[in-house]
Amino acid sequence: MKEPQSNPRSLWSALKASGDLSARFVQDADSRIAMSDLVEGSALYGRGKELQGRSVLLTTSDQITTASALIELDGIARRIVLCPPDFPLEHLPYVIDTAEVDAIVSNHAEVRLGTPRPMCFCPVSRMIVPSDSDRVDHISTEWILLTSGTMGLPKLVVHSLASLTGAILPGKTLGEDKVWSTLYDIRRYGGLQIFFRAILTGSSLVLASAHESTANFLARAAALGITHISGTPSHWRRALMSPAARLIKPDYVRLSGEIADQSILNHLRAVYPQARIAHAFASTEAGVAFEVNDATAGFDASVIESTPGVEMKVEDRTLRIRSARTASRYLGKDAPVLKGEDGFVDTGDIVELREGRYWFAGRRDGVINIGGLKVYPEEIEAVINCHPQVQMSLVRTKKNPITGALVVADVVRKDGTNGGSELSASAILDDILLLCRETLSPHKVPAAIHFVPELVVGESGKVVRRSA
Repeated sequence: MKEPQSNPRSLWSALKASGDLSARFVQDADSRIAMSDLVEGSALYGRGKELQGRSVLLTTSDQITTASALIELDGIARRIVLCPPDFPLEHLPYVIDTAEVDAIVSNHAEVRLGTPRPMCFCPVSRMIVPSDSDRVDHISTEWILLTSGTMGLPKLVVHSLASLTGAILPGKTLGEDKVWSTLYDIRRYGGLQIFFRAILTGSSLVLASAHESTANFLARAAALGITHISGTPSHWRRALMSPAARLIKPDYVRLSGEIADQSILNHLRAVYPQARIAHAFASTEAGVAFEVNDATAGFDASVIESTPGVEMKVEDRTLRIRSARTASRYLGKDAPVLKGEDGFVDTGDIVELREGRYWFAGRRDGVINIGGLKVYPEEIEAVINCHPQVQMSLVRTKKNPITGALVVADVVRKDGTNGGSELSASAILDDILLLCRETLSPHKVPAAIHFVPELVVGESGKVVRRSA
């Protein structure tokens, strides 16, 4: 096994240079593709050269097709615009115009266009066909990732392969016996990071399919011997409700995308005692900043000063990051400014320093105003989730004519019931409220708690927040 390339020219060149690929694969519920085929063949029916120098919109119905197309397009296309699976079709014209898309790679039946322009359409297949053309990388491709924006329109975040893979250090080779998997979708930043790790560290990759349940995915991942797996805390809370979660025996479990509270870290440690449990801080704009490996929520204050290759500071209570891993800008003539004048990205994540450790309080844009007092839902959820009968919770607002808003909480019990018997439900509810009163300031204690059978986890892997 060769060492991964430092700053590879493209994914394809890095894969080609990694030595024997015979044992490595990418697999979902329906297909298995050998990585050697990804180097020698084509998912674009041999038409990759037609896309040279173009701005390409990649919109596919499944992850494995996305993976094949990305390897073929990187280093050929001028720009890759990566559409997430739940992207609203009505926003495609805006994205096409903003990114100056002049080629579409898709296996969808319908794609809506923006301003008329000469356009190349190229189908993409789950099957890799032989390619007789000699591949040459001509371009350092721009990667455009889509995130939610104001007024419903997405923000187009501009990355390079170097910025996207900056946290994957040369020499950190895993080898063919290691198998990555993820509860994320690789068409989003968190999942894309796992895709890169598999490609660049000599590993195989197991992907989920949209039509399979979490239990079926976990059972399949176990059968394929996954060793490294990632997801958001909400992914893991939902996964751990399934008996199939005990089938996998990972060496490494990674959390990112949401605040990892002590409850979920402890639960993962109990289920996977053999695994290293890590939680990472990363965002689409700021990139991967750091990883925490001490099995404790938050992060040691020394991380701010001593993380190699990443500069961090706390200003106005928010974490700010500057590194070669951050995105370069938002795309579009009226796009907001991504970085401050000093080059730092304001993550919008509120942190509080207590006894030498920083703790995440919540998102600046998610604060609830209760009679003029600020409340971060994540802080209350962390307390509720510590209760031994709670699987996961969601704190939200309810309008109130006196205070403007009240805090209410939806709670999923570990037994999966919607409250069980009236006696047990009442006792548990009283116990949760007592825990909140003993831990939180009075204005943060929920005015009401509702037991619910489940919480909605969006395509991003984050619990869907709403108000009433």
